[in-house]
Amino acid sequence: QVQLVESGGGLGSPGGSLRLSCVASGSIFGINHMGWYRQAPGKQRELVADIDDNTKYTDAVLGRFTIPRDNAKNTLYLVINDLRPEDTAVYLCSADIRPGGTYYCRGVQTYWGQGTQVTVSS
Repeated sequence: QVQLVESGGGLGSPGGSLRLSCVASGSIFGINHMGWYRQAPGKQRELVADIDDNTKYTDAVLGRFTIPRDNAKNTLYLVINDLRPEDTAVYLCSADIRPGGTYYCRGVQTYWGQGTQVTVSS
């Protein structure tokens, strides 16, 4: 089965940097859209950045976040620079994936990871 697993979260200091990883594993025929979302306590989940043919960032992270993608490793990264307390949230990865093998006929499905906590505090 297809799985998305995030890692790399933790405690960061204001002005510091973190790199999160999202690895897709299992029987995969192809991956289309991938994206990073975040959900802060008491707030709705919001799209941070996503990539398909183009890369887009929400205004709040523009210039500080980047999302490099390694297609050979089925991995999407989230590089966070200039950490701010308002970046504190659970960060989740999502991907539109067409499974391979016997599940190919299911077509493209959206998968989510379990999330990784980022806390920014001095």
